[in-house]
Amino acid sequence: MQILVLNGPNLNLLGRREPDVYGDVSLKGLAAEMMLAAPDDVELTFIQSNHEGALIDALHDAYDYDGVILNAGAYTHTSIAIRDAISAIAAPVVEVHISNVHARETFRHESKLAGVCLGVITGFGLTSYTLALHALIEHWRNRHD
Repeated sequence: MQILVLNGPNLNLLGRREPDVYGDVSLKGLAAEMMLAAPDDVELTFIQSNHEGALIDALHDAYDYDGVILNAGAYTHTSIAIRDAISAIAAPVVEVHISNVHARETFRHESKLAGVCLGVITGFGLTSYTLALHALIEHWRNRHD
């Protein structure tokens, strides 16, 4: 099973920006933790970009993946183009938010992406990624057993 972990704007600032909200683990540290949490038959690919177009390109190239974990950053709340890219692929997508979006600025309370995703996980810090990983594995196994 292959899963794409796609991160949007400023996820590369993990551990340096608002550690009380986002934690003190770097993006590289998050990748290492997820690799440890993944079963042996699961391969993870990590992409981080601060550019909306790069996220869309990665989604359009996701045809080889069995699932996508997506933290699109601020684009979650503004990007119809990312929503359309998710709708165009067969792989299920789980949207992830590290912080509780409802405790943040008002514009973060609505997601343009949630309606086309398999699910949304919010407010569990970096544990959200592991929860999304397990949700995609379970979803894949239920469809292939």
